[in-house]
Amino acid sequence: MYKLLVVDDEMHIRELIKKYAIFEGHVVVEAADGMEAVRIAKKEKFDLIIMDIMMPELDGFSACKEIRATQNTPVIMLSARGEEYDKIHGFELGIDDYVVKPFSPKELMLRVKAVINRSKSAAVQNEKEILQVDGLTIDFTGRLVYIDGVQINLSPKEYDLLFYLVRNRGIALTREKLLNAVWGYDFYGDDRTLDTHIKLLRKSLGAYSSCITTLRGVGYRFDANR
Repeated sequence: MYKLLVVDDEMHIRELIKKYAIFEGHVVVEAADGMEAVRIAKKEKFDLIIMDIMMPELDGFSACKEIRATQNTPVIMLSARGEEYDKIHGFELGIDDYVVKPFSPKELMLRVKAVINRSKSAAVQNEKEILQVDGLTIDFTGRLVYIDGVQINLSPKEYDLLFYLVRNRGIALTREKLLNAVWGYDFYGDDRTLDTHIKLLRKSLGAYSSCITTLRGVGYRFDANR
């Protein structure tokens, strides 16, 4: 059983999500706009937040930014639009998943389970593991990445993707394998999601972006020896 905060200005959307979430055994708290969501999130702890983008008072992006300033609760963003800009902006804010309306409530519940399981698994990881590639330092235990001694900030999904690539360094990873492993379910949404995250990750790695090799028609590979 998990505690979810469902944020959407459309009551029927909140009720639909709540119905399926309760059926799965979860506890649901509702908010009708971003301002209310921020107030609730400051008072209560949640395992995951489902947040609409277009809302009165305070939009989902702004609300997510406010909440993420003090806590790292996983966030699934909802939107009636599927533009790449919205997805990139959301991922840069550190959201964990992006769902375009209209959506399948059953699929959403699978995504909820996958995101929470991944988040919990990362939190309990206790092995000490650090990889050094020239000036690139990856601390798996602390979920920290440094370039030439300077810490860089990645979104939760960027960390997951980088860590999976690095742990499987030197291995050709198909797009399907990466999506299933990092997103945590049989992905059947927009597969450009992977390309978007690779693009963001390369930008964050700067001079070490070339460690991520594109395998045309296959997927990607992390090469420690560039």
